[in-house]
Amino acid sequence: MSDSLFRFLGRLYGAGSEARAAAYQRGWLRRRRLSHPVISIGNLTAGGTGKTPLVRWTAERLSQLGFHVAILIRGYRRDRGPDAVVIPPKDGRAPEPREVGDEAAWLAQALPQVPIGVSADRFHTGEMIAENYPVDAFVLDDGFQHWPLDRDLDVVALDAMRGISDNDILPAGLQREPVSSLARADVVVITRAELVDDARLEEFCGLVRSVSPEVTILEARNRLESLRDLVSGSEVPAETFAGQAVHGFCGIGNPDAFFRDLRLWGFDVVRESVFPDHHLYRDINFARAGGVAAFVTTEKDAMNLTGVSLSAARAPVLACVTRMEIEAQELLDEKLKLLLGRPV
Repeated sequence: MSDSLFRFLGRLYGAGSEARAAAYQRGWLRRRRLSHPVISIGNLTAGGTGKTPLVRWTAERLSQLGFHVAILIRGYRRDRGPDAVVIPPKDGRAPEPREVGDEAAWLAQALPQVPIGVSADRFHTGEMIAENYPVDAFVLDDGFQHWPLDRDLDVVALDAMRGISDNDILPAGLQREPVSSLARADVVVITRAELVDDARLEEFCGLVRSVSPEVTILEARNRLESLRDLVSGSEVPAETFAGQAVHGFCGIGNPDAFFRDLRLWGFDVVRESVFPDHHLYRDINFARAGGVAAFVTTEKDAMNLTGVSLSAARAPVLACVTRMEIEAQELLDEKLKLLLGRPV
């Protein structure tokens, strides 16, 4: 099909998205409200914006501020099982990624004291958690287009490497809604700011402000903390493989961003392997590859290596342990405290 046809279909998709949003906003379709405030972390595009690390950052920050927090997540591409799964808080927990989804499994390991509800029906899992655990706030993963659940703060992640344009609405591109939908956002976080120059960031901010002049705009960057050996489970200092030849591989929404980050962090990436987003590594054979100091992937991909034999690899298989850092995070802190009734 031609580009013009894809764009025409994209305009139809965008109009449908706007009509659906209007139906919920006007009360024609029912929205349900949980017993505690809901902070939505979402995006405009279908994956690859750094949304899940922002979910982690928000839940972690709320915990640091003294609030009890729970996460609600769909559990994309998990195996069929119970309609709703609650992962209880517990040190050392390691839920099976096939049962809860790779993102939920990663969040469960990263935030062991945060209960996590996994279901397409986020309201139901939220009620289950509130009945069994102390909760001051829910963090809703991928919530910007999840209209059935009412929320109190909409945080939207935009990837600095990718533009936003009404010419890129599905199926012409990966965008789920028109750019004008950013008017609903309370906070916009521009992720992967380390991978673009200041001019690009300024252009991005200008576009967002043209839609929503008063919205809070923050910049986020990925920092490499360490490397995790996926055979031994031990932590390796990040600088151990600096300048050495590595084979990077991933199955995420924006693989180019990962490879660019690897080079920014000092790795000599001599080979790149890209798999579909949320790829289950049943077909990878590290024993056939060699000539590199290490194989390097993301923490989310590491969840999908469960059950794969790594001991036969000719070099260490490592996951990058990263941390999202938000510039001027106190602006988001203020909104979180006001929402939850604590003086700023």
